[in-house]
Amino acid sequence: MREIQLRDAKATLSAVVDQAVSGIPSVITRHGRKDAVILSFEEYQRLARVPSFGRLLAAFPGEADDLPQRSGKPFRPVDL
Repeated sequence: MREIQLRDAKATLSAVVDQAVSGIPSVITRHGRKDAVILSFEEYQRLARVPSFGRLLAAFPGEADDLPQRSGKPFRPVDL
């Protein structure tokens, strides 16, 4: 993934988009800080379909008996 300054991305937006479509996303920086990413719409859709951990747990196809019982051991002390 390449980094490109905002002013350069604005000047060459068509080329930046063409590279994203061909599989090379770009990180847009402004004042040295990473602010945005340009990637293909196909890649965006692939990333947007990733379910959350909560949804994966809720979709567990088994029964409650399929999960092992929790240990009755006390928790270890933790210094905060």
